[in-house]
Amino acid sequence: MATLFAELVNVAKNIESVKSRKEKVRILSTFISKLSPNEAVIAARFLSGRIFREYEDLSLGVGWSTIKNALSLTKTTSLLLNTSKPTLEEVYNVLNKVARVSGESSRQKKISYIYSLLSRMNEEEIEFLLRVIFGEVRIGASIGLLLEAISVFTKCSLDDVRRAYMFLSDIGDLARIAVERGCEKIKEISLQIFRPVKPMLADMAYSVKEILSEHGGVTALEYKYDGFRVQIHLKNGKIKVFSRRLSNITEYVPDIVEQVKENVVADSVVLDGEALGIVEGKPLPFQEIVRRIRRKADFIIFLKKIPYTLHLFDILYLNDEVLVDKPYNERREILEKIVRSERILAERTVVHDIVEAERVYKEALEKGHEGVVAKRLDSRYEPGIRGRSWLKLKQSDTIDCVIVAAEWGHGRRRGWLSDYHLAVLDEATGRYVRVGKTFKGLSDAEFEEITKKLLEIKVKEEGYVVYVLPHIVVEVEYSEIQKSPRYESDFALRFARIKRIRWDMDPREITTLEELKRRYNQQFQTKTG
Repeated sequence: MATLFAELVNVAKNIESVKSRKEKVRILSTFISKLSPNEAVIAARFLSGRIFREYEDLSLGVGWSTIKNALSLTKTTSLLLNTSKPTLEEVYNVLNKVARVSGESSRQKKISYIYSLLSRMNEEEIEFLLRVIFGEVRIGASIGLLLEAISVFTKCSLDDVRRAYMFLSDIGDLARIAVERGCEKIKEISLQIFRPVKPMLADMAYSVKEILSEHGGVTALEYKYDGFRVQIHLKNGKIKVFSRRLSNITEYVPDIVEQVKENVVADSVVLDGEALGIVEGKPLPFQEIVRRIRRKADFIIFLKKIPYTLHLFDILYLNDEVLVDKPYNERREILEKIVRSERILAERTVVHDIVEAERVYKEALEKGHEGVVAKRLDSRYEPGIRGRSWLKLKQSDTIDCVIVAAEWGHGRRRGWLSDYHLAVLDEATGRYVRVGKTFKGLSDAEFEEITKKLLEIKVKEEGYVVYVLPHIVVEVEYSEIQKSPRYESDFALRFARIKRIRWDMDPREITTLEELKRRYNQQFQTKTG
């Protein structure tokens, strides 16, 4: 018998109501294990606040105004036919139609499709569907819970399940395999050419002394470029380039593709690197170089104005062999052997003492880069993991926040949303909690652009404050983290300033509350030396 959407809503409600993580996992594992493979895909994605594959360039393309219109129809009319409760698969199929509507009257068709669902649901079901649509399920650490649940009902180790998820880059695909094939198949999952994997991330460090202590007295320092992350897949001459968010951006980076063709010697390979813009020998700020990817209609113009330079720093796969479990130092040696020109390799120095490390760090800053990334020589490549094996050291302290509200400006900023409410992710609850406000750091053009984007994701407006969905990520500089009862996080950023808008970053990748607490405790340590 087909599973109703209402059954998923009840499960989510039960998970939200219990405090014990073990009980949450039990409820979830029992539910998913009884679903069909297709239903497991949908349920896993919905519970994690997604509808489509994480690496799929597909979205509903609906804002709050479209939903509002569909909701108003449910209050003024009644659906005479097919008033039965929708199944999980029916809900997904309708949302898939919404995402693929185009052409004339597309907005009206989207409203009609969404109304066809809402009119068959009660208030509780409608509320949960809206949470799914806007990526705010909020049942607490959704991906983490799902991975634990899959581990329980397949009797597979959590490490194996996590590793499979990082290679698949989609919780729905993992749930399907778990229900269909169980632990044996999960253990077989590995990196596949042309399927992007989540990039390994670096944790924050505050001094080269801390880095050398963490890495056992020796580490590799690579320049931290102010560019955007690229993952390059090549097989039999065919090349695809993926962004940090796992989007296929190949057609917008022909210069990167050409550099790979000219310099990389391999039948099949997966590479990790950074693309940056160099003009007159100096790197351009991130905000400048990312315009080519974001303004796709004008990218040919920007291609001439802002050529990209590729800097490769890791290799994950070569000629049918997965390399992620090999130590970093060995991967780097393999990378150097398949690259014709050193110019496309990330600048790197292996250091053994503080004086040498300080020299490399200072050199990176003098050349206009953000700082350095330190990598343990024996570290594995762990997709999607932010750990101490890779540490970044920058000149200024920054965190990644999501904007949850904004205030209408006055004076010179009149007509713009320009005072932004900043939040970090509380992984324990899945909620975004505020840590401060700022209007500093953006240009007039950026104020204008971000105002337009925020109004597209507006949820409500109270006085001069506009509340928005947590979709836009900003990198924020600050002088200090303070204790503050004013915000639900219990912390506040002093002298916060937006360094850049992170259009390339997923809101689920932002700074967590736990990380903020750790930074609060560490911030008074010496930053260098």
